[in-house]
Amino acid sequence: MPPVFAHGALRLYLLALLSDGPKHGYELIGELSDRFGGTYKPSAGTIYPRLAKLQEEGLVETEQAGRRTVYRITDAGQAEVDARRDDLESVEDGIAESVKRMADDIRTDISATMRSMRADMAAAAQSARSSATTAWATGGDADRTPSGNRLRQLKEAEAQFTAFRNDMRAELRTHAARTGLDDLTVETIKTVLSQAKASIVATLKD
Repeated sequence: MPPVFAHGALRLYLLALLSDGPKHGYELIGELSDRFGGTYKPSAGTIYPRLAKLQEEGLVETEQAGRRTVYRITDAGQAEVDARRDDLESVEDGIAESVKRMADDIRTDISATMRSMRADMAAAAQSARSSATTAWATGGDADRTPSGNRLRQLKEAEAQFTAFRNDMRAELRTHAARTGLDDLTVETIKTVLSQAKASIVATLKD
């Protein structure tokens, strides 16, 4: 994937964000994530070295606010922002293009996920039909009745949903404990589940 920021663009954009007022590092990370609509969230390892470099250049100064370090733009930093308004406009254009590109990638990933889920659902349905046919041929009298088949198929479908829920819940909690969840991940999960629900409902109506 192409870099989100061109060379030197993140440095200028951090100055522009600080020209709106002092901020600590995680506020800057949050504002950058918001500007990208949640499609990109820079790491602390990306932001803090650049802030340190801006401080070395005399464009940013720091002060302590409790346990947090607050960054404030200096007169020299504001002068650079004012002198590079055209460059800053180009950076904004680049962000808009990056957001569009990332959104397209996300839609592609979601479509691929939905295709995979539909294939899994079709395989599960075929397995259920095969089991029902086998049970009808070899099972006891109670299992050979239409009502017995329906009950067994309902229980198998419910078991599939329960297993899926338990597996996904475990994956979600493991991921949250390891790296945390961001807004993009949550929204992607909501979108995938909404599409999965629509697909299941459509299948049940067929």
